[in-house]
Amino acid sequence: MSLKEDINFSLWCDFIERDFLENRFQEILKDEIIQGATSNPAIFESSITTSMAYKQQLDMLQANNTKTIYEELAITDIKRAATLMSDLHKQNVDDGFISIEVDPLLCDDAAGTIEEGVRLHNTIGADNVMIKVPATEAGYIAMRELTSKGIHVNATLIFSPAQAIKCAQALNEGIIESNKNIKAVISVFVSRFDRLCDGDFANKGLEKSKLGIMNATKCYHEVNKFENENIRTLFASTGVKGNELAPSYYVDNLIYPNSVNTAPLGTIEDWVIDGSKEESKIPSIEECDEYFAQLKEKGVDINGIYSKLLTDGLDAFKVSFKELLSKLVK
Repeated sequence: MSLKEDINFSLWCDFIERDFLENRFQEILKDEIIQGATSNPAIFESSITTSMAYKQQLDMLQANNTKTIYEELAITDIKRAATLMSDLHKQNVDDGFISIEVDPLLCDDAAGTIEEGVRLHNTIGADNVMIKVPATEAGYIAMRELTSKGIHVNATLIFSPAQAIKCAQALNEGIIESNKNIKAVISVFVSRFDRLCDGDFANKGLEKSKLGIMNATKCYHEVNKFENENIRTLFASTGVKGNELAPSYYVDNLIYPNSVNTAPLGTIEDWVIDGSKEESKIPSIEECDEYFAQLKEKGVDINGIYSKLLTDGLDAFKVSFKELLSKLVK
């Protein structure tokens, strides 16, 4: 039995690029290594500005404004990915999804996010597309509204359990209101915690490379309290930088029931070769609470960490998006 069949664990690829979709992506789909894919503004910025696969379409679109050019390029890739995963989605409605993010500059604009989410959903016209919405106060409103309209949602940039709870509440209400089999994932970012905090934690005598997993686990428990099987926790930002950890560390330690891990292609390749293929031991809610109590005793400002990571994450996507738009017109 596979992890998918045993515990409904899915591995999605956190990478989209046009040549990749026509080659390696199809191979790892056929080999049942991945069950879905995600994208974000930073990924599209890298792909569109570095790959020659976009040149012909980009040349044809030069008469348009920059956002229209971006959307035409991105939607072409999203539609192609959706088509490639259509059969997988029909076989298992939990998987076979591709995500496209709304304009990150709309992160504090609920009405604008809803309008763009609906427009992207209608323009793409595929059953296996998730609209990606950041977990801001405006985002919670948009998540609820989009799911109530029958649109699958990927809630993104979740760092704190409080964000996870607000996302789950919004999505749960929207899915129930829709009266349809709408799916949602709550994307909890993992490795960024350890990259930010490991140096300070070492000085405080705290274990390194643990905060990301314990925080993600706490969020996972909070999401599961809603008992809505149509909402899964998705562990994001699971690539490893440097040589201190095994390349698939953030996959190996987060193989949880009814969850998703979206990882960079390199991390997936490493996991296939050397990674764990067994369900991870899940720290209990009590163990998570004890861990965070220990951090507090050591003077760790966890709320300050949550705030910094969210601000940095929102800013990074805005910068990537602006840089991408600036490079689209010759």
